[in-house]
Amino acid sequence: MPPERTNVPVKLSLPLQYQQDIFTELRTEDELVILARGLGLLRLVTNLLHFYDAAGNNLVLVVGADDRENEWIGEALAEHYAISKTPFARGLKVINTERASVSMRERIYAEGGILSVTSRILVVDLLSKLLDPEKITGMVVLHADKIMATSTEAFIIRIFRQINKNGFLKAFSDSPEPFTTGFAPLANSMRNLFLRKASLWPRFHVTVAESLEGHRKAEVIELEVPMSDKMREMQNAVLECVEICIGELKKANTGLDMADWTLDSALHRSFDIMIRRQLDPIWHRVTFRTRQIVSDLSDLRAILHALLTYDSVSFVKYLDTIVTAHSPPPGSTRHNYSPWLFLDAAHVLFQTARSRAYQGKISSEVARSSLNSFPTSLQPVLEEQPKWEVLAEVLEEIENDAYLNPVNVDESNSTILIMCTDQRTCRQLREYLGTMHAHVNDENEDDKDIGDITRKGSAQVMMRRRLRDYLNWKISLSNVTKNLSSKPTNDETGKSQDSPGSSTQQGRAPPNKRRRVRGGGAVTSASGRVPNSSVRTDVELPGQVSNLLEEIQPTEVEEVQKEEIIIDDLDDMEDFYELCDMDDLIMIHPYDGDMDEHILEEVRPRYIIMYEPDSAFIRRVEVYRSSHVGRNVRVYFMYYGGSVEEQRYLSAVRREKDSFTKLIKEKGNMAVTLTHDKGFEDPQEQFLRTVNTRIAGGGRLAATASPPRVVVDVREFRSALPSLLHGNNMIIVPCQLTVGDYILTPDICVERKSIRDLITSLRNGRLYNQAETMLQYYKNPLLLIEFDQNKSFTFDAFASATTPGTTFLTDYGFSSSGTATTTLSGSSSLVNPSSPKSAQHLLVLLTLAFPRLKVIWSSSPYQTAEIFAELKKNNPEPDPIRAVQIGLDMDIAPGSESSNVMAAAGIEHRTFNLLPQDMLRAVPGVTPGVLERLILDTGNISEIANMDVEQLDPLVGTEAARKIVNFFRKSVFDES
Repeated sequence: MPPERTNVPVKLSLPLQYQQDIFTELRTEDELVILARGLGLLRLVTNLLHFYDAAGNNLVLVVGADDRENEWIGEALAEHYAISKTPFARGLKVINTERASVSMRERIYAEGGILSVTSRILVVDLLSKLLDPEKITGMVVLHADKIMATSTEAFIIRIFRQINKNGFLKAFSDSPEPFTTGFAPLANSMRNLFLRKASLWPRFHVTVAESLEGHRKAEVIELEVPMSDKMREMQNAVLECVEICIGELKKANTGLDMADWTLDSALHRSFDIMIRRQLDPIWHRVTFRTRQIVSDLSDLRAILHALLTYDSVSFVKYLDTIVTAHSPPPGSTRHNYSPWLFLDAAHVLFQTARSRAYQGKISSEVARSSLNSFPTSLQPVLEEQPKWEVLAEVLEEIENDAYLNPVNVDESNSTILIMCTDQRTCRQLREYLGTMHAHVNDENEDDKDIGDITRKGSAQVMMRRRLRDYLNWKISLSNVTKNLSSKPTNDETGKSQDSPGSSTQQGRAPPNKRRRVRGGGAVTSASGRVPNSSVRTDVELPGQVSNLLEEIQPTEVEEVQKEEIIIDDLDDMEDFYELCDMDDLIMIHPYDGDMDEHILEEVRPRYIIMYEPDSAFIRRVEVYRSSHVGRNVRVYFMYYGGSVEEQRYLSAVRREKDSFTKLIKEKGNMAVTLTHDKGFEDPQEQFLRTVNTRIAGGGRLAATASPPRVVVDVREFRSALPSLLHGNNMIIVPCQLTVGDYILTPDICVERKSIRDLITSLRNGRLYNQAETMLQYYKNPLLLIEFDQNKSFTFDAFASATTPGTTFLTDYGFSSSGTATTTLSGSSSLVNPSSPKSAQHLLVLLTLAFPRLKVIWSSSPYQTAEIFAELKKNNPEPDPIRAVQIGLDMDIAPGSESSNVMAAAGIEHRTFNLLPQDMLRAVPGVTPGVLERLILDTGNISEIANMDVEQLDPLVGTEAARKIVNFFRKSVFDES
């Protein structure tokens, strides 16, 4: 349904030329818009939505928006309405799980307007005809880069396009990199979106460049901050560890495409995901060392980030936590340290990191001696981050500039906006700025310049506080480790059982515990190796830590500073609390994507300090400055020269540029996309496709009047299977099912389980109850175990899973490598809790308990769709009303969907309790067939217990009736 045009003028907020060009294209054509980050994607979306909202009598759906984007769009539409005073505009309405009532959704759909609906709710409403696709004016799809063929959003678009061929469809994305992965990725994405045109707008586009590089360009001051010598040394050590780990991965996995496994690629956030995606198909066959290296790469990349953002004391603490996490338990010989901890570069990293926080080295020989024999003590160093000094100089420069120019000559405020990467850095800078003017007194302070003392000691108060907290944590960790490693003493000798005089030394197996290895050689394992003493966390003795802790106790200046921060006296609130003037504010804020445009528009800062580089925010500042003629902006761009921070920034810009270049080439060579879907076929052609020629070798033709139908539980729309079934020309009927997940025929009920869900359900006994319920109501219950299509599908030998504590189901398939990644505790109701069993044992016990339960193994959702098609052949279609009615209790809340369905069915429903059934199964003579007759023809166990043989004979037979009566009437005294 096309939008109705009105004569009401629509006022847009698109001041730049490239924004107006994109909007003009979107008004006339359906297309996929790929915009560079930071160029104002949401601003374009809100203006487009306001255009359709002002037209009146429209129903426009926003698909793929998160909560924060909904908030942004709602506020922007409200501002547009306040400016234009459009009588038809109604703003944005959000439909999510909090507003999921059927009647409420139906009323909102009937009213029309701009609606943002979560994907799971929208697909169910479209399939259930609660929302008629023909009444939809159009759709606006966000985050088009995340839409795949099996995603729920692609399912929604397919349903919309099959029925409504006139409504508009606009898709947006500001992430070009995903469109360049795979074969013809842009064409595949456009096919999933049912679009034929792509509009590309990189930063180097002529119109974009002219719009942002005009006369209203922002003033940018680039500040290259040199790293300290120790920081550079540690960075080189970490990069060496990363390079060695990548080399080890290449040696162990030679059959993969490793062109992107480089040191430059390792700096990006998606490097771990890229490696894991390539190793997923063979993850069950890779060695433990490979898995450990993949995990270590994540740790090393996090260390690189922490090196540039954490202060020196926090960085040492972070390294200690990493080593503690990778250390074996006290007395254990089975756990391996991470391989990179044995490198010389790791020794340099840990030793240099500690030297930035404090001086003093304790050898391993001294560490093993008593506390009284140690002659020296540790001395605090507390090296500051180089950016802190530069930040103080920038703030001093801004203060001088504000003093010389006290009156604003433009529309900007004198607010200082400091942008950081995350909240941790923001907290660090807030603490630094709060203590930078307080310095600790020094003995030689009289011989120094006052400005030099303040500059060099600006962070000493904060750093000494951090060091005190770290040392207290260090002592606590040392005490915990000591208690864990302590052994019970021998009552006769008074010595510890692990003392040198005992027969068994710590970290070494007893002499009588030998392990036979192939070849008869000695066992050599990495578990016996210990990293260098500088890498281990137990280097400093508690006594030396205590001495250092006493040395850095808070001074009078620090105590006063601490009271100013903590004490919050409200007695004189009117004297000390008031609204701050915008010209006196220093705001510290983390980068937050498109939400940063709100900060710039609301704060209108004259000074912006980019504490860490971010290419998207630079463009947002360019758009902000170019959009407002009367607002001047000065930007201080800080980065560590020659650091991974600089390389990561330059590499991100280069990757985005290369991605747009590939997209431009693919768009130029791409043929016209002809959308082919079964919903677009001629009715006669569609009827011919329903003719089944596989009956009796094709001799007879059987034409079905309608496509096959599958009843699907609404909770299953999180998976890709409903979308694939719909694409297989099946009618999907979403219902709130109590028994099963998929109803294929009146007799076939399917319970679908992924690997994770299967292991969890086996462990807590939930699958047992589900199988019992399916057997009660359906003749052919099926358990579908579905694997991920991108991961391996193999079986593990049964013998390898017979040892308690092992498993044969892993997170990535049925492992054949013998390495278990998921251990079951045996707490399931299927087995005795005292004897732990693997998932394989639990699954075997399940099939023994329910012989009629059939198990289907599927390697992917695609194969599952084919299996369902085969199961439905020559079988009647399921009844959705009956499927919903099965298993429901009688006390259904009035007005719910289930109550409405049952009222429409008009069928009386009986409720059966499972606990009395379990009790009856233990009675002699009660077989499954007998149990079913007793459940249907009797009221409760008490009635059965009071029946005689003549009454039970017509129901269960003479022999079974005699056993049941003897059981209930047998006296306890008869046993004696």
